[in-house]
Amino acid sequence: MELEEMKEVWSEISGQLEKQKKLTDKMIIMMTQEQYRKKWNKIAYPEILGTIICFGMALLIFFNISKLETWYNLLFGISSAIILLVLPILSLRSINKMSGINFYKNSYKDTLIKYTKNKKQFQSLQKISYYLSFLLIFLILPVTSKIMDGKDLFTSINNIWPLIIFIPIGITFFVFFTKWVKKCYSNNINEAENILKDLQTEE
Repeated sequence: MELEEMKEVWSEISGQLEKQKKLTDKMIIMMTQEQYRKKWNKIAYPEILGTIICFGMALLIFFNISKLETWYNLLFGISSAIILLVLPILSLRSINKMSGINFYKNSYKDTLIKYTKNKKQFQSLQKISYYLSFLLIFLILPVTSKIMDGKDLFTSINNIWPLIIFIPIGITFFVFFTKWVKKCYSNNINEAENILKDLQTEE
């Protein structure tokens, strides 16, 4: 085989190897992206279910707004409905930003910067959600009482013992539930972050 022929063969083989490498890299990035999204989907699906419930409760308040009558019950009702509508939307928007990070279009450095920025926003929103959800317990209690039983919690209640018993139980449940949710979310976020770190190793 002549020298020129050998060069052509070698050039062809090098080209094929380069194409194969690009294809392999692309497949690795696509598989990594898919695994990363699956981790965020584990957070997104319960949030979607929660959003449906929150929207349902907000609609229930709006459809029965005339039953609230007094200014304070109206204030609590409207405040509750706003929290029930706004928080889930912000949460889903934040999750969508996290799961929508495109590994393929961005460099690893850009992906990491975007991920870190979005993660901080998501965690800040989680803290705000925690405090607003806690506030919601107290806002929605008189609203529910008025809509469901027609009783004004501030004027017509004769026995305060149910409140003394059920409010601490509700708060305790809320604290344990939010801790459990936070733990589940943290596990999935850490796993998603590890997938992102593995991408650097591959590079």
